[in-house]
Order: sequence, then C-alpha cells, then structure tokens
Amino acid sequence: MSDGGVRVDVWLWRARFCKTRSLAAQLIGAGRILMTRGGENVRLDKPARLVKPGDTLVFALSGRLHAIRIEGLGERRGPAAEARTLYSPLQDS
Repeated sequence: MSDGGVRVDVWLWRARFCKTRSLAAQLIGAGRILMTRGGENVRLDKPARLVKPGDTLVFALSGRLHAIRIEGLGERRGPAAEARTLYSPLQDS
C-alpha cells in the first residue's frame, strides 16, 4: 500500500475489528470513531478518510471500548495473529 495511508474502513477490516468493509463503513458513518493525529481529535464521518501509523482510534464495538494506536497498515486481511500486529492497545487512556 501507499506510505501515505489507507482508508479507515479497509484498515478496520484488515485488523479484524469488522467482518466486512460494509459493516466498517456503517460504524464510521454513524460517527462512532474518534481519531487522534498530532494532538488533534477528529470524529471520522466518511469511510474514505485515511489513517496512518501513529494515529490513535477510540471506538465502542460489541459493548467494549477500544482505544488503539495504529502500528501498521497491512497488505491484506490475514489471520488473526497477523491482524494483531497492525495495532497496539493504549493503556489506561
């Protein structure tokens, strides 16, 4: 992928937070994801927004609050072990 970033719906799908890109797009369209880049908080509203390594995402999914830092973009939707390398959880955020 490009060094500039990847679409947030694609990234959520590759990182296995959503089973399909359509479900990821619905989550984003509902305004339920908050991204922090360079100290600035932005509520993601479109699936085409780009995420980059170093960005943090906060969102609720299946009754759990996820606060993560993006570590990699990935090339494909691989096995769960590969997906876990794409992010790291934030401690006591």
